[in-house]
Amino acid sequence: MWLTASQALSRLGSKPQSLYASVSRGRIRAKSDPADSRKSLYSAEDVDRLAARSRGRRSATTVAAEAINWGDPVLPSAISTISNGRLTYRGRDASVLSRTATLEQVAELLWEAPLQDAPLEAGAAGAPGIAAALMTLAQLTASSPPSLGRSPLVLGIDASRVFHAVTDALLGRGTGPLHQRLAARFGRPEAVDTFRRALVLLADHELNASTFAARVTVSTGASLAAGALSGLAALNGPLHGVASSAVLALAHDIEGDPAGVEAGLRDWLGEGRVVPGFGHRLYPFGDPRAAELLGAFDVPAGYRALLDAADAVVGDYPNVDFALAALTDAFELPPDAPLTIFALARTTGWLAHMLEQVRSASIIRPRARYIGVSLQSADADAAQDDH
Repeated sequence: MWLTASQALSRLGSKPQSLYASVSRGRIRAKSDPADSRKSLYSAEDVDRLAARSRGRRSATTVAAEAINWGDPVLPSAISTISNGRLTYRGRDASVLSRTATLEQVAELLWEAPLQDAPLEAGAAGAPGIAAALMTLAQLTASSPPSLGRSPLVLGIDASRVFHAVTDALLGRGTGPLHQRLAARFGRPEAVDTFRRALVLLADHELNASTFAARVTVSTGASLAAGALSGLAALNGPLHGVASSAVLALAHDIEGDPAGVEAGLRDWLGEGRVVPGFGHRLYPFGDPRAAELLGAFDVPAGYRALLDAADAVVGDYPNVDFALAALTDAFELPPDAPLTIFALARTTGWLAHMLEQVRSASIIRPRARYIGVSLQSADADAAQDDH
């Protein structure tokens, strides 16, 4: 359910400035009003949640529960943040960086350490790809020492070792900048600069699910390879790194609809399916990564039509999953290309967060809010069974 500004302000009992501040900080989702593009609509769910907060101090249990689900920040980090609709890496705008930087340069920025040459790992047999990366990391995990108690210098060398192992597993062994190796891997030299931009834009995204998995793993003292394995496993899900597959399916499904793309999108919604590739809770006014990447190549006509249809029917902006799907079709890449690009890029962010987590020397160990059978009930049931 979506509210007008006056309805949202009425529920919040606040001034317009407070509403706009909550939107810019990602606390309230907003989208353009289909009836009037000059106005915005606001998520009733988010508004009511903030209104409930203002009516009284929340309990620690409520604060913790909300923090895990797109809520307030829960871990201190100096690596990246999303604020006022912009993604920054150590204070530098990721969109601006993507216009000139390479992934290797961003890795050094995020790690605050040099990316070093590393000895070749044995690697996994078979074709390069996600499966090879998972197998390579599993082998490294079995042979790598714990991260606990190791010096920053040694950990930096280990980070480079893990990074090179993953890139070789994803792309095959080779030399040269990663965006050039990626273009060679897919046989698309004309896409080399677009790949470079995509890799930089996807390098990190604060405390996303895969990054959190990586940090939790090394917080136990496990190796950087083990943390990267956790991150890659979490990335390999339809709500995260594989989300572009749903966009590809949507685009191909409605592209040939004889009634038109907008009608096809309405049919898609009429079947109870969520429209993938649009909207992002942290970017109420549009994902800047998508905007930057979509401006770097000729977007196929079908995707341009889908953008227009989604604007009219859904009223949301495209996110980076949409951009990766459009890039895949624009350069006729294999269906697994978005996940390969995502994993290649995000490994840099996982390693940065793991290095930061190891320095904190603390374990991530939240508590569960138990909602099962109480001890008294269990005891009573057991006593009744004795009869």
